[in-house]
Amino acid sequence: MLSRNTIKRVKSLQQKKSRIELGLFVAEGTKLVDELISSNFEIEEIYHTEQYLVTNVNCFVCTVSQSEMERISGLVTPSPVLAVVRFPTYTLDVDPSKELVLALDTIQDPGNMGTIIRLADWFGIDNIVCSHGCADAFAPKAIQATMGAIAHVKVHYTDLITWLNRHYRDCPIFGACMDGENIYKARKEHAGIIVMGNEGNGISPAVDKLITHRIHIPTFAKGRQKVESLNVAMATAIILSEFKGHSNP
Repeated sequence: MLSRNTIKRVKSLQQKKSRIELGLFVAEGTKLVDELISSNFEIEEIYHTEQYLVTNVNCFVCTVSQSEMERISGLVTPSPVLAVVRFPTYTLDVDPSKELVLALDTIQDPGNMGTIIRLADWFGIDNIVCSHGCADAFAPKAIQATMGAIAHVKVHYTDLITWLNRHYRDCPIFGACMDGENIYKARKEHAGIIVMGNEGNGISPAVDKLITHRIHIPTFAKGRQKVESLNVAMATAIILSEFKGHSNP
């Protein structure tokens, strides 16, 4: 039986303050937990019902009842397994002159954050550099949206303007902007930085000054009423597909 303190501690990880204080986050779902087990992430604890078989782990493991899982889960419909995982530690020694790096400027929605991480994994992006104002990549909603991709993509938080300034003269910095060049006609590179902006306001003015190549996804809905812009995760998918499919060697 789970103690009251254990239930309280695990549930507290739904809050960013507790995650930061403890250096831990929660992962729920068989696919997600399986991915983390097979990765380099340090798993502290696994709680599971009899529906999930735990193998090849070196951590505390506890079998719980369905009602206990409901008490510690953050999901409406709890999965058969929940893992408490330690934050990874990465060094921001990324070289965007040699690889394509995704930079996120104040992305607010954790669902968008998680989906973008999943897209980065799909398109072979190893590193995402986030401004400090971005949503927490280790928030439960973001972790769920990654569908396990968080195990393969390194997410860094830093002063984005300082970092972009450091690479301003070394590589192209592409920015998704409403007044940019048609993405389907623009020159794409195999290395550089792609900046995606905030859901409502786009790229911030300070970051915008550092953009060297402005790109835009045009609409094909001629003569009909249309929305002003695409969801940032959708836009990221299109841009990464274009860069990875048509980049110049």
